Amino acid sequence: MTQAIAYLAFNGNCADAMRYYERALGGKLEVLMSGAESPMAAQIPPEFAQRILHARLVLPGGGMLYAGDAPAHLPYEGIKGVSITLDYASAAEAERVFATLAEGGQVTMPMQGAFWAKRWGMLIDKFGTPWIVNGELIAV
Repeated sequence: MTQAIAYLAFNGNCADAMRYYERALGGKLEVLMSGAESPMAAQIPPEFAQRILHARLVLPGGGMLYAGDAPAHLPYEGIKGVSITLDYASAAEAERVFATLAEGGQVTMPMQGAFWAKRWGMLIDKFGTPWIVNGELIAV
């Protein structure tokens, strides 16, 4: 079975973001590997050794998010042109996660009803990740 998995890029704050998502989304951070901890440690300049090369967060229900810090020698332009979408069975759970992710971020579309879900909303969290949160999907 093919599974699409988002791979998020950060600018030196991947560890903080993934620990935050672990708490906010109720997941389990299975991998959080810095350059210094990797098999490539000897090839990584010391000033970049603590940047995260790979992180894997397993979400309830089996979904996953991958992430890493962008290479330090390349300009970081942020996350653009994509949103990570979360679907929840209940509107209450969607509201709770939305509120948690919105802390310190920017709500771009407040939670409201829609033809595809009883509740949905959009935000950009404090790490610059765009999210869409749906609660109680409706068959359309």
